[in-house]
Amino acid sequence: MFNETTMKLNIDPLLLSALREDISNEDISACSVVGTSQKGTADLICKENGVLCGIDIFFRIFTLLDSGFSFTGFFSDGDAVHKGDVIAEIKGNLIALLSGERTALNYLQRMSGIATYTNKTVALLGSSKTKLLDTRKTTPNNRIFEKYAAKIGGAQNHRYNLSDAIMLKDNHISAAGSIASAVEKARRYGSFVNKIEVETENLEMVKEALEAGADIIMLDNMPIEMMKSAIKMINNRALIEISGNVNEETLPSLANLGADYISMGALTHSAPILDFSLKSLKAIG
Repeated sequence: MFNETTMKLNIDPLLLSALREDISNEDISACSVVGTSQKGTADLICKENGVLCGIDIFFRIFTLLDSGFSFTGFFSDGDAVHKGDVIAEIKGNLIALLSGERTALNYLQRMSGIATYTNKTVALLGSSKTKLLDTRKTTPNNRIFEKYAAKIGGAQNHRYNLSDAIMLKDNHISAAGSIASAVEKARRYGSFVNKIEVETENLEMVKEALEAGADIIMLDNMPIEMMKSAIKMINNRALIEISGNVNEETLPSLANLGADYISMGALTHSAPILDFSLKSLKAIG
């Protein structure tokens, strides 16, 4: 759940931008048939089974359009919801209700879809000690919503952005000349609280990353047998992340290798939406 400070500083500007995208001047359809002071009610209905996520964002859209809205919610983020469930009842200015409907549903459907897909994917890990991570493969300007949804679905968040952690990937290593040089420079530049993660593609790179003192070693797009050898070589001297082409078919076998983490971009870039709709809308008063 987002607190009020986060809402005002980090969320509201994004929501207002989305609303401006949809309402450049006025909602000509709503304004043509509804009086400016007319109030109305509607029910938020779930149309598929899944995990709810983004209900506070859904409500916030309407209060940004008109502060007089009231909401009665019957479910919270993280709750299992089912087709036909009445998620919430909404009451407020009818033009604002009609104008905010699509934007509010877009956020709720996208976030709930990610939470649902993530929840199903985490279940594939079974009793493995390995934790599932999201990535930065998010929709521009929607990362805060999509990473929150992945967390609600049961994954852990990887770094939020480039300022969060030092991750030396293939191009960083090429720019520095070697893994050893890249790690040395990163250690000098970063704070003592910054861990250093190094992306590796073969056993020679794993060996160099270990010798350089990497805190986290990413095994990127390696064959299963190579990953087994790499994990044995690392032998708990660094945390291990598996990455690259992770999907629902490969995840169960990867979970048994003994890595600390598996990152999966599909959690945010490939999750289908969870369908909701506003129904039983009526004018009141």
